[in-house]
Amino acid sequence: MSQQHDATPPRRNFLKKTLALIPLAAAGSSIMALEAKAAPAPGVSSHYVPVYFNGDEWRFLLAACDRLIPTDANGPGAVDQGVPIFIDRQMETPYGHGGLWYMHPPFVPSPPELGYQSKLTPRETYRIGIREVNAHCRRQFQKVFAELGHAEQEQLLTALEHGQLDSESLPGKAFFDQLLTNTKEGYLADPLHGGNQTLASWKLIGFPGARADYTDWVNRPNQPYPLGPVSISSKRNA
Repeated sequence: MSQQHDATPPRRNFLKKTLALIPLAAAGSSIMALEAKAAPAPGVSSHYVPVYFNGDEWRFLLAACDRLIPTDANGPGAVDQGVPIFIDRQMETPYGHGGLWYMHPPFVPSPPELGYQSKLTPRETYRIGIREVNAHCRRQFQKVFAELGHAEQEQLLTALEHGQLDSESLPGKAFFDQLLTNTKEGYLADPLHGGNQTLASWKLIGFPGARADYTDWVNRPNQPYPLGPVSISSKRNA
């Protein structure tokens, strides 16, 4: 991949600017166990063996998700909430295999409203993207992405986002968009899909979740709902 720019970007505030606009994603698969890099939040196992990602890919995913939605004053971050597990499970669904779209040529640049246009499935996008980013990091830093400091990781993610870190196999922005979209989806999904394990994001944006009845609050604009969210499985965050 090509050289990235040197400016260290400010920490993105995804929680306030974008999370409330992302639809909840659905998926499901089995859980297994690999020791994770980051300390888990309550209710999230620290031992998870990825179903799709190999060890190097998993370490990249933990590090990247931690930078995209870090733990801060707003609450637990993506890793603490199990978002990498959500993404790993997604890779073993029809979504991950590209089963939701027409995946035959021709593949041409098209506006977003025409839907998914890549010749790569999400699984392939992750595999190629992580491999190319780690190869770039080895050339420039003699380390892989997961071994870099936070500032260097954020520089690389910003370079991907701005199309400044491409390879012949995959545009960097396409990889970044895939990673960012799935990270936000996992952070907002119902916990049964792997992410949002303590319902922290729902509490942050005031989403009541699967409560049976809150119609009495429909006509109270700009008033926060007084009760905490409830998941499909009745998990609660008071």
